[in-house]
Amino acid sequence: MAAPQPTPFRVAIEPAVLDDLRARLARTRWPDEPANVPPWQAGTSVEYMKQLVDYWRTGFDWRVHEAALNEFRQFKARVGGIDLHFIHEPGRGPAPMPLLLSHGWPGSVFEFRRLIPMLTDPARFGGDERDAFTVVAPSLPGYGFSYQPGQAAFGVEEIADTFAALMTDVLGYERFAAQGGDWGGFITTRLGHAHAKKLYGIHLNLLAVRRDGEMPQTDEAEKRYAGELAHFLKEETGYQWIQGTRPITLAHGLTDSPAGLAAWIVEKFQRWSDNDGDPAHAVGRDEMLANITLYWVTGAIGSSFWPYYWRMHREWPIPRGATIDVPMGYLEFPKEILRPPRSLAQRTYSDIRRWTVAQRGGHFAAMEQPEVLAHEIREFFRPLRST
Repeated sequence: MAAPQPTPFRVAIEPAVLDDLRARLARTRWPDEPANVPPWQAGTSVEYMKQLVDYWRTGFDWRVHEAALNEFRQFKARVGGIDLHFIHEPGRGPAPMPLLLSHGWPGSVFEFRRLIPMLTDPARFGGDERDAFTVVAPSLPGYGFSYQPGQAAFGVEEIADTFAALMTDVLGYERFAAQGGDWGGFITTRLGHAHAKKLYGIHLNLLAVRRDGEMPQTDEAEKRYAGELAHFLKEETGYQWIQGTRPITLAHGLTDSPAGLAAWIVEKFQRWSDNDGDPAHAVGRDEMLANITLYWVTGAIGSSFWPYYWRMHREWPIPRGATIDVPMGYLEFPKEILRPPRSLAQRTYSDIRRWTVAQRGGHFAAMEQPEVLAHEIREFFRPLRST
């Protein structure tokens, strides 16, 4: 059977969809925020949301961001049983390495807008053209323009298989590099397990290490991580439990209320980015709203929860006792939600070639610190180009 041929794709949201968004924002009903509860302590600040929604309705211009996304070469292809949306941007250099970029939740391909040019055309940013990559950045199945009503619910395993098929069967790359954070880190790690022979190596900014009772605590770094993990599981995983157990129930509210959708997502930008209290100071207000608007106009928020559902109803995507043996590089940001020490990472990743700790940044690396991330990706994959 012949491989499916990609068809060119451009973003063009109907004006009526944007008019409806503004009308819904104008009718927002606000919850109460007790005076004796500090802002952000119990969820997204109501006062912050009032200001953000007002700007979203009266000042934000979706068309600017739509045009920016359309500057990239975008396609759709029938792969893995769905119509997969992806950016496929050729590198400018003598021998660009194919690189798969995988985003996470609550992100989208918008995360990579500043990063992609740094990877495809390093000479333009003061780098070496020999470090160029041809970048493939898909929207995860169920996310953005990779969502269609009625399609199957994918977990990490299906997404990794779909991305491998995209790179090899559809685009024709015999081998490729892969990078990811958040779910993208899990997907990239799963690729290293299930499709190792297709990879030059993997680079991560979030590690897919187990979080169970077998975790050792033999030194100060491991004890520190155990404490951070305990706090995270107690205070920061409410979203995981509802998205992983009753995703459709939550989807009813967030699919109908743009303010509710924004509050659900903005909290993660506030909690997980390296900011001074205002997430817009870390990722940019318009960039944050462009990402949220993409969830709204595609209606994909409910389907974006399925990786959480399958994560809670399946075994860990890397079998117990298995290791990832492809070359691995890691970039740790100080405000990342979880930062396992290298001693624990080595139990999963057997061939760690590069381990870097950044001075600033958080969970949304490609938005917060694209220059640092681009540099580390180039440095890690440079010696692997000849393998």
